Amino acid sequence: MKVYAHRGYSGKYPENTMLAFKKAAETGCDGIELDVQLTSDGQVVIIHDEKIDRTTDGTGNVKDYTLEELKKFNAAASWNGKYGFEPIPTLEEYFQWVKDTDLVTNIEIKSGVYYYEELEEKTLALVRKYGLEKKIIFSSFLHSSITLLRKLAPEIPCGALVEYENLGNPGYYCEKFDFQYYHPGMKALTEEMVQSCKEHNIPLNVWTINDMGALEQLYEWGCEGVISNFPGVCRGWLDSKQ
Repeated sequence: MKVYAHRGYSGKYPENTMLAFKKAAETGCDGIELDVQLTSDGQVVIIHDEKIDRTTDGTGNVKDYTLEELKKFNAAASWNGKYGFEPIPTLEEYFQWVKDTDLVTNIEIKSGVYYYEELEEKTLALVRKYGLEKKIIFSSFLHSSITLLRKLAPEIPCGALVEYENLGNPGYYCEKFDFQYYHPGMKALTEEMVQSCKEHNIPLNVWTINDMGALEQLYEWGCEGVISNFPGVCRGWLDSKQ
């Protein structure tokens, strides 16, 4: 079972920052999950929410700021000074670092609330610029985004993200629409859904696994990956099972 650090080591460090990504790598996790959006001047940045209010000391929409303006906000603001100033990173800054590691990166295309123009194309261009095609998984709740990426880059696998209610017969769905992974939430996942994926050879990466009961259940079901805020805990437990 593989471990992906959810927004980096977000249980202990400011999410979607270079600090959280580098600390995740130290845990021995297999990969990092992160989220991308576009600035007003068309730069791909790593941040989860469409608004900057929750994670920074600013307010407003990502899409309404230039990159230079966004860089002035502290992405560690919600940690009450514990980690000082951490800027919102660009995807290119992340790639400049991750290219020298063995980490797989799960890039979530955040296109489901505001549909950014050319977000898929710009993200893919950066992947190709750094030669990372073999170390990327694309995912999105807006499945038209990953359908587009399958057309633009058939060599890069995509995962169908679904909300907590999940989807009946997901293995058939993913196979039919050429999605290589199923990325469900844990809350409503059932063994029947897992079996559907296995019957259609669709690996599951399940989010967000932050307790031992969920981790043990997924291990018993034979799921292929977990996405966790605490990658070190997951990695340590899984290593103990070997």
